[in-house]
Amino acid sequence: MAGIKLDRRDGVLTITLSRPERLNAVDGALTEEMLDVLGELARDPSTQVVVLTGEGRGFCSGMDIQGGDPGGESTEGRVQRLYRSIARGGEVTARLREIPQPVIAALHGPVAGMGVSWALACDLRVADPTTRFVVPFPDLGLSAGDCGLSWLLPRLVGPARAAEIFYRAQRLDVTRADALGLITEITAEGADLAGAQALADELLAKSPYGLRRTKELLNASLDAPGLRRQLAAETAVQTLAFFSEDLTEGMTAALEKRRPEFKNR
Repeated sequence: MAGIKLDRRDGVLTITLSRPERLNAVDGALTEEMLDVLGELARDPSTQVVVLTGEGRGFCSGMDIQGGDPGGESTEGRVQRLYRSIARGGEVTARLREIPQPVIAALHGPVAGMGVSWALACDLRVADPTTRFVVPFPDLGLSAGDCGLSWLLPRLVGPARAAEIFYRAQRLDVTRADALGLITEITAEGADLAGAQALADELLAKSPYGLRRTKELLNASLDAPGLRRQLAAETAVQTLAFFSEDLTEGMTAALEKRRPEFKNR
């Protein structure tokens, strides 16, 4: 893969956006590589946690508009190519939400444009002090509805704050992003990946069933038409947990005051 790098260890997959000469700007090839990897993760019971980061000075500078037509060469017109490219970037956002594994973003430097959508689609975000979210769309003549951003940000910070950020094309340094609740942990400069991997190790000690079903229920809650529909979904998931070996192990470990050793059974 030319646009991303993969590192697998002990149930954790680290995906690194790897176009550092372009601040990891997203082109069509990188998008398709991401979709291939995320598609495999949806069927992968051995990977428990995913870490997403960027190589070099920043996490991601957004769509690679300066690198040429992001839709690539085809028999389509320019509008159709651009539409396809943006839609495929949005599909990455959706799959980051939909894969069963919790996803931790390790952030540093610029997090811009489409990169903001991908970062906010992750479940948790670890950032170093150089991190800055850049949402420039109205200043460029574009809508802030980019690859799921107009759905994600209001749910994370509230509609009023999201409107302010969007309309004023604001940049958020790590301090303000943390105050808005966008950051899980702040690390020392250059330590965001190590911090994300430490957090991944913490999650590895949890019940795989519990983590996956919790992500599933959190996603469902964002679109749930009401409390009773969500209660029904929670009840089904929680009842099934009582038939797992890991529940017995978790309860026994709690009584014996030791760390559980979950086997995803």
